[in-house]
Amino acid sequence: MRWSENLFCQEVDTSIFPIQSWAHFEQQFRSPFFPVNAEADTVNALEGSLYYQGNRTVNDYLDSFLTLISDARYTDLQTLVVKFCQGLKSNIQGQIATMPFGQPANTDLEAWYAAAQRIDQA
Repeated sequence: MRWSENLFCQEVDTSIFPIQSWAHFEQQFRSPFFPVNAEADTVNALEGSLYYQGNRTVNDYLDSFLTLISDARYTDLQTLVVKFCQGLKSNIQGQIATMPFGQPANTDLEAWYAAAQRIDQA
């Protein structure tokens, strides 16, 4: 059952709408939709194997990766490059790693994004 349907069912049963203030609404809304340890969950995803590209395009992978690193509050560029590269399909990783020239620096995240996108689109 959807969250809102549950609230309306409670109202029908008791004749009182269960949310009486904005603060109460916010508390009730956040509980089912936002995990208590969102940052820790995101860090665990980045440190595990849940964020890999898989069958997605680089652009789709990049969108989810950007959300993850923002939620995890990662800021070190070299760490971000390593995490991004680790999540790429192995053939894309290999092509970037063996580029004869123009290989992105280990701290140039934007260049890694661009290189992966170029290879994926080729």
